[in-house]
Amino acid sequence: MKHLKIPDDLSKYKKSLEAKHRPDTTRIFICTTGCRALGAEEVCKAFKDEITKQSLAGKIEMVETGCQGLCTRAPVLTIEPLGIFYGRATETDVPEIISRTIQKGEVIDRLCYSEAGKRIPYVRDIPFYSKQKKIVLKNCGSIDPRNINEYILRDGYAAFAKVLTSMTQEKVIDEIKNSGLRGRGGAGYPTGIKWEAVRKVQGDIKYMVCNGDEGDPGAFMDRAVLEGDPHAVIEGMLIGAYAIGSQKGFIYVRAEYPIAVEHLKIAIEQAKSLGLLGNNILGSNFSFDLDIKMGAGAFVCGEETALIASIEGKRGMPRPRPPYPATSGIWGKPTNINNVETFANVPVIFLKGSEWYKAIGTESSKGTKIFALAGNVKNTGLVEVPMGTTLREIVFDIGGGIPGRKKFKAAQMGGPSGGCVPAQHLDLPIDYETVKEVGAIMGSGGLIVMDDSTSMVEIARYFMEFCQDESCGKCVPCRIGTKRMLDILTRITKGEGTKEDIGLLKELAEVTKTASLCGLGQTAANPVLSTIRYCLNEYEELIDKKGSQSSTQQTPVTQP
Repeated sequence: MKHLKIPDDLSKYKKSLEAKHRPDTTRIFICTTGCRALGAEEVCKAFKDEITKQSLAGKIEMVETGCQGLCTRAPVLTIEPLGIFYGRATETDVPEIISRTIQKGEVIDRLCYSEAGKRIPYVRDIPFYSKQKKIVLKNCGSIDPRNINEYILRDGYAAFAKVLTSMTQEKVIDEIKNSGLRGRGGAGYPTGIKWEAVRKVQGDIKYMVCNGDEGDPGAFMDRAVLEGDPHAVIEGMLIGAYAIGSQKGFIYVRAEYPIAVEHLKIAIEQAKSLGLLGNNILGSNFSFDLDIKMGAGAFVCGEETALIASIEGKRGMPRPRPPYPATSGIWGKPTNINNVETFANVPVIFLKGSEWYKAIGTESSKGTKIFALAGNVKNTGLVEVPMGTTLREIVFDIGGGIPGRKKFKAAQMGGPSGGCVPAQHLDLPIDYETVKEVGAIMGSGGLIVMDDSTSMVEIARYFMEFCQDESCGKCVPCRIGTKRMLDILTRITKGEGTKEDIGLLKELAEVTKTASLCGLGQTAANPVLSTIRYCLNEYEELIDKKGSQSSTQQTPVTQP
């Protein structure tokens, strides 16, 4: 692999890769990350064996990709340049796919996506895909994430080279500020303002950190990006590091994400080999190195100060702020922390311009948002839509609606820290401010759909159990408040509740929300408050009827 010594070497390298491209080659893109659980690796091996058996090497190429989005049809694959999508393929389907589809151009109906009894063979016509707008996910499912050359062929690292050769730190930050990019980790804090604060702090050592400690039940947005397009995150971090004056970065990722860790390690080594990480990058005075830090599975480490403590080798527990990480972060040095999706947005802003980016979304929430669509919906999977898209469009137009003859009841947004959004708000345009007004939060992007058989009291109890279990216990309001709320919710679902419990729940929720040290405790009460707000009758019915076995159905929130 060539070591790039000057910025112009990157464009020359890209041209050399383009010269090797063979347009007559059929490429089969198969998800081998999340789809592994349903036999994708076996299907991939069967393809490779059949290609060898029929001496088709050079004519057919297998590309092992990250998540292609439509997880409910796993394992999934697309065939280019035909543009055909097949789902739930097995090893026995492989010879037929090669002989009929690739060699004869015929469609195999049983493998196609279907809707209302109609077979839809082409990706461009499947509503799940056609109604999305992919910016962050543009490469996921379309490249081999373990091959840096495929990222470079799609303009990878061109944005970083542009920044390095033609922009000052101030101009980089101004461009991010003008784009309106806000942190995708949940709070929605303006990214440019965050970068600017760290840049202004004096100090020879500054740290750039990517928060990949995704812990919400049912959420897998960050995991999919790290698995499917790790170089986009690295490039975003490089641009951010240049802007704030950092020479050292960490990607903090859950140890429960072994494929993400594997792909990140490969990506970092490849970037170093090409000279895109390390000392005097592309012949400049800018140096930046990157390490992976694996978290031990503590949900609270998603909070910035707890994450910092974990990187330092301490127990992951939050601390009071101020001082904020911008002035005193890792080992007391200025530290900037953004999540995976935030960094993955950065390169495209510099390739296409902040004006292009801010034309997408709403007045206060620019760009797109990725959601992990799970629960009682036909098409579970990974969805990217412009900010301002309604809940109805996501659940029904993209998600395909509710299975069977059930009706939509509510969606839990923002995971354990979020709240339920009931059917009356289906036409809610999803952005940071609007979602907050109805008692939920954007969060990192978990979106769990519930049908009319779901008990909202049980949902509140489920998420409270999660928050109580994940509380670090450092502050009394969170440690005791979550435990007491869980006790009351459990009592109500068992048929042992009293009318006074609802008032007590609200009081405990408000105190926990107001007095807790960090975001975990401050938002843990959201599911309780939102379900009481919109589904008070369910609480009252359970108390009046002294509980019901049928009321304890739990909506699945496992990752598709």
